[in-house]
Amino acid sequence: MVSKEITVKISSGFESRPVAMFVQVASQFKSNIYVSMQEKKVNAKSIMGMMSLGVLEGESITVTADGQDEEQVIIELEKYLTETE
Repeated sequence: MVSKEITVKISSGFESRPVAMFVQVASQFKSNIYVSMQEKKVNAKSIMGMMSLGVLEGESITVTADGQDEEQVIIELEKYLTETE
């Protein structure tokens, strides 16, 4: 299991399009992936779960991956979350 705190740099935060793209990236992996923010923990492959977090630019989330490709999950999701437009 691997976890990493990541500061979101997507200017629009987690609105519908960025969330859909995030879920698409997460869904490419076999690992179980969760995103935590404050007291909430959701499945990173769930659009509704991710939308419920309401993440804004500059806020930090913790991404946790558990499975055979867990290291690659963290690399790819961090890359997506920190790319500036």
